[in-house]
Amino acid sequence: MTSDDQGLTVRLGTLAQSHADRAAARAGAPAVRLDRLAADPLRIDEDFCRAVADRYDTAPTVRDPAGMARGYARLAEENLRQFRLIGEAGIRVLPWSGPGQPYRDSRDLVARVRSRGRLHVFLTRHGHGPAGAGGEHPLRAPSGVRAGGEELLHNDIFRAVHDVFGHVLYGNTFGPHGEFRATRCHLAMYPADLHPLVFAELVGQLCWFFYGPHLRRPDGTLPRRGEPGYLPPARRPYPPQKQLAYDRHTLDRFAALFGPPSR
Repeated sequence: MTSDDQGLTVRLGTLAQSHADRAAARAGAPAVRLDRLAADPLRIDEDFCRAVADRYDTAPTVRDPAGMARGYARLAEENLRQFRLIGEAGIRVLPWSGPGQPYRDSRDLVARVRSRGRLHVFLTRHGHGPAGAGGEHPLRAPSGVRAGGEELLHNDIFRAVHDVFGHVLYGNTFGPHGEFRATRCHLAMYPADLHPLVFAELVGQLCWFFYGPHLRRPDGTLPRRGEPGYLPPARRPYPPQKQLAYDRHTLDRFAALFGPPSR
């Protein structure tokens, strides 16, 4: 890591920690050290992952289920606050206009953002469809933020802040282990009452992608790489974007996958 890379990472870490501290203070909860959350050991429980995937799979695609519009509006506002922090750290966000994905893997994402101070975002409309599609999901609405000649959707804003605070800041990888770590770090920057929605957008979709019922054999098991029926991640569909909030028991089970709580 060069001195410029290190400077950006330090600025980003300082801004993220201050934001997490404020979120904890508003909730009357003890502050947590984000760098310690990133270092705790993790145990992946595939039964838990399948249960999360099944809950996501069976959730209906409907508009404003159970009056959740206010929660999503607050989530969108919070994402915009975090998006502004990215700019304060010196990172410019641009829509990706090239073929395929903007980064080969998580290492490429981390290295290029840290060294160049630019984050390319794979736009929601290329993966999930245009604004207003998919059951009128509230994060598919225009955000009012323009970048590189494009107006970003709220979902684009959310994916940008997660890439930065979930992956770039502490080098968390893609795939279940890295995404679980990224979610744990990033959740600490949100008010606690938004955690069920953030969890659905991150872990719910991730578990569906890696452990969903559409990938399983008739006996419920998942074929491994090289086995008949195995579908490589590059050929898997994106999860449909749904409006749901996971219950506290599920979030507690997620937290229990990690080591002792950090202070």
